[in-house]
Amino acid sequence: MFVFSKNKTHMRNTISGFSKFSKSEKIEWLLNTYFSDKDSARTLVQRYWNTDEKLQKLHDEFIENTITNYYLPLGVAPNFLINDTFYTIPMAIEESSVVAAASKASKFWLNRGGFKAEVLSTEKIGQVHFIYKGDFEKLQSFFAHVKPKLISETASITKNMERRGGGILDIELRDKTSDLPNYYQLHATFETLDAMGANFINSCLEQFASTFKNEAQSFENFTTEEKNISIVMSILSNYVPQCLVRAEVSCKVEDLKSKDIPNPEEFAQKFKQAVQIAEVETYRAVTHNKGIMNGIDAVVLATGNDFRAVEAGVHAYASKDGKYSSLTHCSVENGIFKFWIEIPLALGTVGGLTSLHPLVKFSLEMLQKPTAKDLMKIVAVAGLAQNFAALKSLTTTGIQEGHMKMHLMNILNQFEATETEKVKLIEHFKKNVVTHSAVVEAIERIRK
Repeated sequence: MFVFSKNKTHMRNTISGFSKFSKSEKIEWLLNTYFSDKDSARTLVQRYWNTDEKLQKLHDEFIENTITNYYLPLGVAPNFLINDTFYTIPMAIEESSVVAAASKASKFWLNRGGFKAEVLSTEKIGQVHFIYKGDFEKLQSFFAHVKPKLISETASITKNMERRGGGILDIELRDKTSDLPNYYQLHATFETLDAMGANFINSCLEQFASTFKNEAQSFENFTTEEKNISIVMSILSNYVPQCLVRAEVSCKVEDLKSKDIPNPEEFAQKFKQAVQIAEVETYRAVTHNKGIMNGIDAVVLATGNDFRAVEAGVHAYASKDGKYSSLTHCSVENGIFKFWIEIPLALGTVGGLTSLHPLVKFSLEMLQKPTAKDLMKIVAVAGLAQNFAALKSLTTTGIQEGHMKMHLMNILNQFEATETEKVKLIEHFKKNVVTHSAVVEAIERIRK
């Protein structure tokens, strides 16, 4: 029995208890409420279910109110030489040219020394945000008194992580009253090893908050008002400027020469200028960094990590000097071309989806079962490769030639081209510029 009401003013349908409905009941309510052709909509939803009931149930339980699966292509970019080890990198993404660009970049650098990558630091951050109305020196004294207990009372949470070599690194008291009246923080740093560590960090923080608030009640130096510390929230930060990885490529300028780089000296200087423009011009930097994230997000998603957290942290890092700027940098000195990226990446290879999603397990095995540090290097390289491929196109042939050729198949599928039509049109556009209108005209000519 479905219970919903129609708001006559806004014509919006609302429903109570939706999450308690069965999957089929949820679908029927959606079909009855929003779709004119209910049979076609139901068929589409069911077509994307996995025929393996156990596997489908696993997907259903990843989130609430699941009705079907939403597919993204999982592609691979081979021939990545990273620190003298070969990798084939999995990429889950819908944008047509990303995997092709990564593959071209890997092939370009394969015989020019490959990619080098190193993890610079792995600290992650969590904070307890609280309001304290009173004397700061008393608060400092209280913090020094309670800090050992903050750590000891999380022992049941941290023991397994500590056994593997991780845990709480430090807790600081931070005065933020210049930003907001009476606002302070417990700013904690953590090492979570191969786990992304969100649940671990948040559990520790909530215990810190409980201990901190309770112990304040019996701290004899506080007045009654000072004892009344108000905890606002306890949460990890996705900004991890001390969880850094660096990746780079370099070679002699003369070795850049290739089919589409006949003049390597000119190319190197133009490439460097393109990077410098992204360093100083925010409008360009946003698009420049979006291209980097094409590569990063695709690998992060394929390996079951949180690409939204990565995006937020990386873009904050791009603004760390007070202005949004390029994440990559380039130098041409003493006949050597060098191109590099340094970014914060909080990733995991155990826990969460990494131990549940079958294709995540597949991707991690393809990457030779990497540690979190290994994965940081691989992901950074994917971002650097993507940016190199984009800048190489921009400063030589232009971005649209390669992108539109990759986009050709999408346009053909949009117009439901037959296999025979596809063969003819692909051959035609090997020698002609691909634009949406040009493809439409060519399809119409064939069909006439």
